[in-house]
Amino acid sequence: MSANPEFSDKAKRDFIWVERAKNGDEQAFNAILTNYKDSIYYLVLKMVKSKTDAEDLTMESFGKAFRNIEQYSPDYAFSTWLFRIASNNCIDFLRRQKVRKLNVISTSASESESSIGEVFAKEATMALKYDAPNPEENIIREQKHELLRQMVSNLKPRYRQLVEMRYFDEKSYEEIAQELDMPIGTVKAQLFRSRELLSEMLKRKNEHI
Repeated sequence: MSANPEFSDKAKRDFIWVERAKNGDEQAFNAILTNYKDSIYYLVLKMVKSKTDAEDLTMESFGKAFRNIEQYSPDYAFSTWLFRIASNNCIDFLRRQKVRKLNVISTSASESESSIGEVFAKEATMALKYDAPNPEENIIREQKHELLRQMVSNLKPRYRQLVEMRYFDEKSYEEIAQELDMPIGTVKAQLFRSRELLSEMLKRKNEHI
């Protein structure tokens, strides 16, 4: 497969990265992420108006792009394809937010029509469920946790260390960057790649069940 001859030098460079990424080249994935994460972030931030949501949606958009990278057609620039994915992802997010708000309003209206005793009883029941979880649920949760640890142990050492620090030790990005003497952008990029690898492992495991 060859790039569109009308591509700019930048688009041709992206095409090379994409072809390498399709073959599993992790450096190519990192190059794409590093080169476009700021542009995608500011596009997303302009749409959702929240820095926290923008960070999450930026990484989610890259995840969707990387999972579906085989679908990219070199008839048009990769950046165009990537920005469209990010934009559509934001639109979906905003729609979900709107639905949630409507549901909250609907629930609040419904509860206001209930007696105080009914609302209190509902909350008490939920509290009891939270304080005394079903033993079977605990077993399932522990099994899932153990499965995750097994999958993490199969990652390359640098990815395994990052995942353990972030999700098992619950360290912040800043703490990880400081302890490992790495740029925070590199920490985020490699954690993103780690999550992608874990997702691929889980998918393969489910296919064999």
